[in-house]
Amino acid sequence: MSIVHLKHKKSGVTYVYESESYWDKEKAQARNKRVCIGKLDPQSGEILYNRRYKEQQAVKKGAGRPLSLEYKRRFYGATYLFDQIAKNLGIEDDLHACFAEQYKQLLSTAYYLILEDSTPLSRFKRWSASHQHPHNQDIPSQRSSELFASITEDAKQRFFNLQSSRRVEEEYLAYDTTSISSYSETIKQVKYGVNKDHDPLAQINLALLLGQSSRLPVSYRKLPGNMSDVSTVKKLLSDLESMPIKKVKLVLDRGFYSQKNVNDLYAHHYKFLMASKISLKWIKSHIETIQPHMVTRKNYSANHGLYMHSVTTTWDYSYNKPRTQELISEKRRIYLHIYYNDQRATDEKVRFNLYLDRLEEELLGNKRDARHEKAYQRYFAIT
Repeated sequence: MSIVHLKHKKSGVTYVYESESYWDKEKAQARNKRVCIGKLDPQSGEILYNRRYKEQQAVKKGAGRPLSLEYKRRFYGATYLFDQIAKNLGIEDDLHACFAEQYKQLLSTAYYLILEDSTPLSRFKRWSASHQHPHNQDIPSQRSSELFASITEDAKQRFFNLQSSRRVEEEYLAYDTTSISSYSETIKQVKYGVNKDHDPLAQINLALLLGQSSRLPVSYRKLPGNMSDVSTVKKLLSDLESMPIKKVKLVLDRGFYSQKNVNDLYAHHYKFLMASKISLKWIKSHIETIQPHMVTRKNYSANHGLYMHSVTTTWDYSYNKPRTQELISEKRRIYLHIYYNDQRATDEKVRFNLYLDRLEEELLGNKRDARHEKAYQRYFAIT
C-alpha cells in the first residue's frame, strides 16, 4: 500500500489517497484501488485526514470498537408532543419572532415546568440529561433568572398580538381571574385578598383572556392580590385596544358585574354577555313578571334542558364629558336573558330538606354543632 497525491485542476486542492495494487484476472493486468484519506495542507505540507479515515483508525486502535461511541437513554415522547403542539398553534414561530434566539430556552423551560409540575428550576440539569428538548442543553438556575428578567413587556405584548391574530377572528373572548396563594414577601403584587377557598394567605391574581371555542389563551396579566374582579375590567379594555382584534365580544361571569363596568363596556361599544345577581331590583322585577309563565313549552329548549326567556329593556347609562366632566345620563338598549332549570330546582329543594332534617336531628338529640349555630337560629324556633 502506498500514498498518492493528486492535485485537482479546477480547485487547486491536493487530495491524498491510499493506493493498493491488485491483479485483475479478467483483464490479466495489474490494477490500483484508491481511497481518499484527506487532503494536503498547502502551508505545512501535512495531511489533513478526513472523518472516515479517523473513524477507521479509531476502530483499529479500539480492537473493533469506536472510541467515540457514546450511549445515552433519553425520553422523547412528551417533548415531541409539545413540539408538535407548538408548531400547530404557531407558538414556536411567534416566540422566535419576539424573543430571537431565546425562544428555544423558553420552550424548554415551559416543557420542564409542565412535566415536572412543582419541581424547582434548580433541578433542570437532571431533567435535561434524560429528556430531549428544544434547547438540548442545561439551563443553570442563574441563567434561568437572567432569562426571565430579559423578557420585556413590549416583547410579551407583541407575542400576544401575534397569537391573538391567529385565532380570535371567529371566537368569543372569555375573561376571568384566579388567585394563587403565596408566602413570598418580596413580590410586590402579593397582597391579602379574598379567594374562593378563603385561605388565610396573601395572594396574587392572574387574569386570563382566552378563546371560547379553542380554549387557548390570548393574553394574561398579573394583578395585585387585593384587586377585585370589578376593578380589572378597565385594565382589560385598555389591553384589548392594543391588540389587532376587530370585533370584540366578551363573556364575563357575575363577579365582573357593576354599574361602572357596564357603562365602560357601552362607552367602548363592546358586545358582551355578563351574568348578574338575581337580587338586583331591575332584574327581580322582570323575573316576577315572567315567573308565572316561565315553565311553558314555548320557553323550553330541548338542546340545553332549560327554560329560557329574553326581554328587551333599557339600561341607565351615564358618563362624564371629557372636558367639562358634566354628568350625562341617557337610556341604552339592553337584552336580559332569564334561564330556569326545573330539574336543578327540584334537586336543590330535596337537598335543602335533607339539610333541615339533619339540623333538626342535632337539636332533638341535643348534639348541637357549633358550626351550625347560625342555621339553627335562622330556620328553627327553639324553646
